[in-house]
Amino acid sequence: MSDIFCSLRQLSVTYRRGKNNAAAALDRIDLDIAAGERLAIIGESGSGKSTLARALAGLLPEGTKVTGEMLWPALGHLPRPGRDFGFVFQDPGTSLNPVLTVGEQIAEGARRHLGLSWKQASIRAEELLGRVRMPQPDKAMRAFPHQLSGGQRQRVAIAAAIAAKPALLIADEATSALDVVVQAEIVRLLDGLVREDGMTLLFITHDIALASGFVDRIAVFRDARLVEAGPVRSVLSTPVSNYTAALIASHRDLATPPLIEEPAL
Repeated sequence: MSDIFCSLRQLSVTYRRGKNNAAAALDRIDLDIAAGERLAIIGESGSGKSTLARALAGLLPEGTKVTGEMLWPALGHLPRPGRDFGFVFQDPGTSLNPVLTVGEQIAEGARRHLGLSWKQASIRAEELLGRVRMPQPDKAMRAFPHQLSGGQRQRVAIAAAIAAKPALLIADEATSALDVVVQAEIVRLLDGLVREDGMTLLFITHDIALASGFVDRIAVFRDARLVEAGPVRSVLSTPVSNYTAALIASHRDLATPPLIEEPAL
């Protein structure tokens, strides 16, 4: 995990609000993301964490001003949209097409980016539905998103996100719309998939307790700035920032066992 996957240097992002107004969403961020690590981006609403995800994935709106550098040592080239990144959004309803079957949507990514035939891509899609623990993957292939529960739709979204074998999986508040039990299931699922496929994970959440049970490092954002970053145990036990300490103290769940346990060495 010593190789650098992505290196951010003085990255700033400013959104335009009309002709004469602008709002800074990220302010001079310096952050390295190690290849193969699980990094949690923690922050309240408006802290800049989702803007960071969209900047990495090239999903910022037109007219956004971006300064600083985003370097990709592990890739050796600029990221290819849809191929090098998989993106899981908070609401799968915004990323799943309501008029296409689940199987078609997952297969499309594999077909386009891996050069598979439709038959090969469909086989991969069904395999992926099995990996994300969808019940009866063969039947799920023919289902439409509206026929599934919220947790099942998020599993489909995850399968679609990893269909092209991305190097980086970005989960942007991917569990916040789910109940606590389903949250735990999705976190376990993401953790397992990342470990099995050797992906790098960027797990974006406002819930430091949720992330603390399975990530390697935590980066805390506030008001468009990076407050601190470090190994999860160090940040939780000896936070450098008073803001981080207050954030930890506000989450009583940190005193209870995490949603998933690290495997024994």
